[in-house]
Amino acid sequence: MIDLKLNIDGISDFINREEIESFKNEIDLHFNRIREQTGRGKEFLGWVDLPEKTSKDFLDQLTEQAERVIANSDVIVVAGIGGSYLGARAVIEALKSHFKSNHLSFKQPEVVYAGYNLSQDYHSELMEWLEDKSYSVIVISKSGTTTETAIAFRFLKEQLENKFGKKEAKNRIVAITDANKGALRKLAGEEGYTTFTIPDDVGGRYSVFTPVGLFPIAAAGYDIHRLIEGAYNMQKTLMNTDDFFKNPAFLYATLRNVLYNKGKVVEIMAHYLPNLFYLTEWWKQLFGESEGKENKGIFPVGANFTTDLHSMGQYIQEGKRLMFETVLSVDKTRKNLKIPKDPDDFDGLNYLAGKELEQVNSMAEKGTTLAHIDGDVPVIKFSIPQLDEKTLGELLYFFQMSCALSGYILDVNPFDQPGVEAYKTNMFGLLGKPGFEERMKELKSREKKSPKL
Repeated sequence: MIDLKLNIDGISDFINREEIESFKNEIDLHFNRIREQTGRGKEFLGWVDLPEKTSKDFLDQLTEQAERVIANSDVIVVAGIGGSYLGARAVIEALKSHFKSNHLSFKQPEVVYAGYNLSQDYHSELMEWLEDKSYSVIVISKSGTTTETAIAFRFLKEQLENKFGKKEAKNRIVAITDANKGALRKLAGEEGYTTFTIPDDVGGRYSVFTPVGLFPIAAAGYDIHRLIEGAYNMQKTLMNTDDFFKNPAFLYATLRNVLYNKGKVVEIMAHYLPNLFYLTEWWKQLFGESEGKENKGIFPVGANFTTDLHSMGQYIQEGKRLMFETVLSVDKTRKNLKIPKDPDDFDGLNYLAGKELEQVNSMAEKGTTLAHIDGDVPVIKFSIPQLDEKTLGELLYFFQMSCALSGYILDVNPFDQPGVEAYKTNMFGLLGKPGFEERMKELKSREKKSPKL
């Protein structure tokens, strides 16, 4: 039994039942390809049964190692980029307090992030801030040569060794990398770092239920057993529900593509809780990198309501009609806060006095949904009862399966990312990386012809 609920009332004015049913045979075909691992990118379908295959003993092992890191650290630095850190960050940011890190009953280190950008100011200020902190590093990279992460890890490794000495520093570094090959695997073996393996058959953006996501989440103090429980519940539900209209992944993948065929080429993931920002960032990478190929794909964007209603709300309501909206709604918040009564009613808000702030937020959600539907923006709604490890596990697995199905409907490989290499090739040429000399010559030639580049 899963907690995730799908509401499609907000698309009833835009899509009829026959249009949805027309995808049934195609969904069945693609679902069988996923289940039998015969579709495009089949070598990266290891995520499909990962929740089922992840044993309690393995989760205990990860948790035990995480507790050792927690005991040794006031701060944990997670160094990674893209799929190597977004899944973990999505869960951690969704669960943590907005304003304090040690908000649980046990010691909980502050988690910060490195290696996901090339900003000199960011990393300089991070190193300065860490100077007087007791910290550990979780470095995540399959190859160990991803530019952003590898540079950040150089800084962190050097500072740890200068601060604690090489012997102590190696006990403060955990490497999550390839099982046998790559620069980080080689370094970890030479230095004696604790290591965990990224499975060969799981790509980065589908890796949240591997040590890539599980270990940082455990080190942040959260229950990865419950996370996997939620994912496993969703896996069982999706795999065992053949009824087209009762399988939420079938429906979501279908609805997205029906709307896409009607010219709705932008999908807005909207939420009304600021701690869901990084879950939306994870979702953006998942769908954007999986579908954006061969001049196809829905462009995924995120919106944090009601904040963004005061910036992008006008465009969403009355701009180009090329979008649909997927709302992620949470039924119950962690805290209760009632609006006070003011004796002078200076702001005219006494009509809200005594109401919980969440009631106002909920009415804002309903009012916005109705306004957007009236403005020709179809709305798909997902709701979960609360934010906890179990519901997040459900949600993450659900989106992974939906994304794979949707990519197959588009007839692209949902598990590769050939376009990502284009910027890297240019960057390596401009920086003079060995082996990219010809690219450097080409770029220099272009620069002479077009000096504005």
